[in-house]
Amino acid sequence: MLDIAFIRQNADVVRAAIQNKRLSLNLDDLLEADKARRETVAKLDETRARKNAVAASIPKATKEERPKLIEEGKQIKQDIEKLEPLLAEANAKFEDLLLRVPSIPRPEVPIGKGEEDNVEIRKVGTIRDFGFSPKDHVELMTLHKMVNWDGPRKFAGGRSYALMGIGAILELAVTRLAVDTLVERGLTMVIPPVMVKERAMTGTGFFPLGREEAYSISADELFLVGTSEVPLVSLHCDDVLDLASLPIRYAGISNCFRREAGAYGKDTKGLYRVHQFTKVEQVVFCVPDEKIAEEEHYKLLGNAEAILAKLEIPYRVAIACTGEIGLGQTRKHEVESWMPGRSAYSETHSCSTLGDFQSRRSNIRLRMPDGSLSYPYTLNNTAIASPRILIPLLENHQNADGSITLPKALVPYMNGMTVLQPK
Repeated sequence: MLDIAFIRQNADVVRAAIQNKRLSLNLDDLLEADKARRETVAKLDETRARKNAVAASIPKATKEERPKLIEEGKQIKQDIEKLEPLLAEANAKFEDLLLRVPSIPRPEVPIGKGEEDNVEIRKVGTIRDFGFSPKDHVELMTLHKMVNWDGPRKFAGGRSYALMGIGAILELAVTRLAVDTLVERGLTMVIPPVMVKERAMTGTGFFPLGREEAYSISADELFLVGTSEVPLVSLHCDDVLDLASLPIRYAGISNCFRREAGAYGKDTKGLYRVHQFTKVEQVVFCVPDEKIAEEEHYKLLGNAEAILAKLEIPYRVAIACTGEIGLGQTRKHEVESWMPGRSAYSETHSCSTLGDFQSRRSNIRLRMPDGSLSYPYTLNNTAIASPRILIPLLENHQNADGSITLPKALVPYMNGMTVLQPK
């Protein structure tokens, strides 16, 4: 969330961000709502001041003056009773519009409409020449009896699945490898709640625009999170952080849930786009300094790349264009793993800087050396998300006979197994 004072003073910059992020928000509506809110506040303050002045003058008034003052006091009370709901309505409209204003993209972010306008930074690893016709992950997992495709869809609906046998063990192994990598790199491990109040979803920027993507538990006014970023950031809502405590670096592991409301008919085959998945997420709080935030950003990105290197998966890194970064992101890199079954690099990780967007919305403040209060910056990055990561893992390491050779780094997590043989 941007400071309204910044928006007033930099309206053209904000309009450009709205346009470049391809958002449907008329900034003039917000500025008019802000003006109406301030005018109503001023009028109400003035009316309340007059009420106090009249109340104070009544005991001092003469017998002749008192009835007129009493009558004026009654009228002022009625005026206040009319103004208070008007102010509540003006505040609600203003706050709703303010929550829809995007962060300003960093200068290095390319302007573009969609993923075709992302700019490749580098490719890492060599795409394998198999020498045979490789199977996709659906064929491989079926061959190895790693997943039950049909059973869960009978009782849980489309995009449901159940990892079975070695498939379940493989997900646990990959997840533990990611966790250990992050702990070795100094992150604090957290297993957070996955059911949160609306405030947490709004505070982290997933509401109001992403509301249709979330599963709700209406009886308890709770929502299932699509990433542990939500509870990890919200751990500090309403806190005043000590400067000496920063940076705070968390690694959260959780089940995640997404309705995929805008993906009807898209990627329905296999495990690329599902409603429930397991993810290890990185979240950082740092001082409000662009240089330091950039350093933290590339550390997070490096952590994800280190995990892919251990899994021996070829990948590419691209900086996302304005049309591909979210409401709160000021910078985003996407990491796309090579998936032979799709004959393409496809997204498996994203690394984002959000400035003070989330801390303002979540009321997370920072005590500065001069005693003043500021807002820390937040960043996040996927460490691993499964079952999607299993797609490139299995497809890139398959053999002609359908067996799968495990990366060396994964062997200790698979009880010493080096090769997975078809059932």
